[in-house]
Amino acid sequence: MSGRAQLMWDEAVTGYDFGPEHPMDPVRLALTRSLVGALGLDREVEVVAARAAGESTLRLVHRQDYIDAVKAASVEPGRADLSYGLGTVDDPAFAGMHEVSALIAGQSVGAAEAVWRGDALHAVNFAGGLHHAMPGAASGFCVYNDAALAIARLLELGAERVAYVDVDVHHGDGVQAAFWEDPRVLTVSLHEHPRTLFPQTGWPEETGAECAEGTAVNVALPAGTGDAGWLRAFHAVVPEVIADFRPQVLVTQHGADTHFEDPLAHLAVSLDAQRAVQVACHELAHEHVGGRWVALGGGGYAVVDVVPRSWTHLVGIAAGRAVEPETVIPEGWRQEVFARTRQLGPMRMTDGRWPVSWASWEAGYDPADRLDQAVVAARRAVFPLRVAGVR
Repeated sequence: MSGRAQLMWDEAVTGYDFGPEHPMDPVRLALTRSLVGALGLDREVEVVAARAAGESTLRLVHRQDYIDAVKAASVEPGRADLSYGLGTVDDPAFAGMHEVSALIAGQSVGAAEAVWRGDALHAVNFAGGLHHAMPGAASGFCVYNDAALAIARLLELGAERVAYVDVDVHHGDGVQAAFWEDPRVLTVSLHEHPRTLFPQTGWPEETGAECAEGTAVNVALPAGTGDAGWLRAFHAVVPEVIADFRPQVLVTQHGADTHFEDPLAHLAVSLDAQRAVQVACHELAHEHVGGRWVALGGGGYAVVDVVPRSWTHLVGIAAGRAVEPETVIPEGWRQEVFARTRQLGPMRMTDGRWPVSWASWEAGYDPADRLDQAVVAARRAVFPLRVAGVR
């Protein structure tokens, strides 16, 4: 197996553009790629532009009638079919929507293929992680579910157990739905509580269909959770369920919208804690799956201050050249930020909270603490099923 990491990138993915008033500004992708280059990380990875996912690949997750509706809306955006979630405020139709959505999906599928076949040990597609798209509908800024498609390709290639870990602030509902009845896939989502955030799913009691009970894990965190609580919850649940499931490959989704500056959610996580979880996912991959790691982007709407730095850290970790938090950001990149956005870019690759720390679950918990209650709820819902061997 090659030890070299792959970075999946095609400039055309920046065409995934819902319009100037939409929070999912594709400049976040362009600025991330530029920062990766400014720090020299693109010399440490193989940059690969995979082909767009074809219809047979898209059908691994999506219904044909939905694919047809996306294609039609791509040609005539004004006639998008609302019954498929197209043409809504969240998912407005735009010309070429099918083509660019299939291209993003193709990057994630290509990453999965490279990792499974041994062409790369790790592969990153930060343009991906569009985890809300359902088999028959667009949802939550997501048209095709590249994360689910990558997992489906792994299964098609012969993987018997795939673990998916989603740390976006929103529940990974589309991926969970795609594999709800499939015991070969473990989906773990750490997200803001559904009482306070879209998509209002991801309750701890959601543990998978009867034939796959215990393969859906949901940690629903109270609004306001910061670094220490977020990391405590991650380490209290994720490593143990991964170890028990014994996957052959790890797919992770790293939405940057847990950050305290993100305008669409209510957690209070720093860039430094996001980096710490990226490191933890990398370590889990080496501990449990021989290093086979597919890492995706996701949400993130602080498109200058947060997203490029967070995902550049992810690329560095995957490349084996982790960027030190105190690294000064090159002035040339900051000039590009201003030219593109008329905003001032950040000075360093840190929020000033490194090293981050948290209290280990093994040291005990407080039954009156809201964060600990969330962890207990997740463990209580899933751990007995997993320990009992229910697959």
